[in-house]
Amino acid sequence: MSQQQNNKHRSPAFQEVGLQTLVDRLMRFEHVCIEALAYELPPHVVTSDDIEQQLAPVYERLGLPHGRLELMTGIRERRFFDRGIKPSQISTITANKALAASRLKVDDIGLLVHGSVCRDQLEPATASSVHYGVGLPRSAAILDVSNACLGLLNGLLVLANMIELGQVRAGIVVGTEDGRDLVEGTIDSLLKTPNITRQSIKLDFASLTIGAGSAAFVLCHRDLSRTGNRLLGGVCLTDTSHHGLCAGGVEVQNNDGRPRMQTDSEALLHAGIELAGATWDRFQTELSWQPSDIDKVFTHQVGKAHRKLLFDRVGLSPTIDFPTVEFLGNTGAVALPTAAAIGIERGHVVAGDRVAMLGIGSGLSSIMLGIEWAAAASDSSHKEQ
Repeated sequence: MSQQQNNKHRSPAFQEVGLQTLVDRLMRFEHVCIEALAYELPPHVVTSDDIEQQLAPVYERLGLPHGRLELMTGIRERRFFDRGIKPSQISTITANKALAASRLKVDDIGLLVHGSVCRDQLEPATASSVHYGVGLPRSAAILDVSNACLGLLNGLLVLANMIELGQVRAGIVVGTEDGRDLVEGTIDSLLKTPNITRQSIKLDFASLTIGAGSAAFVLCHRDLSRTGNRLLGGVCLTDTSHHGLCAGGVEVQNNDGRPRMQTDSEALLHAGIELAGATWDRFQTELSWQPSDIDKVFTHQVGKAHRKLLFDRVGLSPTIDFPTVEFLGNTGAVALPTAAAIGIERGHVVAGDRVAMLGIGSGLSSIMLGIEWAAAASDSSHKEQ
């Protein structure tokens, strides 16, 4: 088909604005509200000191100073769920809390997205168990979305687009991450590796920062909204040239069924900040926001070095952020949503605030979203088991 024939079949709007402008418009929303957020914290606290006590033989062999883990990352502690509990069990609790806080009806929900790295099994979708546990209607579609630390934000965009297009009126995005097996498996591997060096241990360092948690969003059409907290839109950029900097999965040679992860932390840090900076520049253009227009931010929770470099790059004050990494660690795809839910609950966001969500995930991807917060207070709730 010739270019002229191809153009004839395109809509006038497409011919007028071009593909890139049309794509950008799909990331702007007129009718989407964030109606509720919820979170669930695990019951078992594990400090960085606890982990280093377990790794004492390795530290002594390599001459590493005690306190190094917290000093380098700023992570004092992280939490884990009970052994053997499935992600869907916790996600069901969190989704029910978010739905209750939203005061929407079960029958209003047209889509459920489960967005964490952790899931019950390869198939069926973990969302199917949560759909059943929440008691959603048969008309509600389900799917799992996985994209490292951005799964819930990707799910948020899927749901927001469906609401904007009129395909559903409301939906839930939920996820649960639990790093217990990764952290404990990494400790075991380090203790059993006779030829470990200061250089090789660096690839396992990020695995020791992982924690656990659960978070959920409820989105709805503004006609259903009681809060008026509008999701305005955002941008997404991807740089897959760095996809090998962080990789995780179940390795057969470990023979214990637990995941392991190898991360070039320093290279990932700088590549992630570079991509975040490019995303930030485009984000400001898309929403016509300047740094002075933004009242509060929530970011992915990695560590203190990442946080400092990110705020230096985007030109924002860290005082408008709400960090949780010190007491939750890196909780993957639920890290940013959990920080937002806790921060809103504790009054970090007030009516009239413009809020930016700045997400970064290995692979690499970055998603940044803008919100106009209208509610005076949030009904977000939590329950520490």
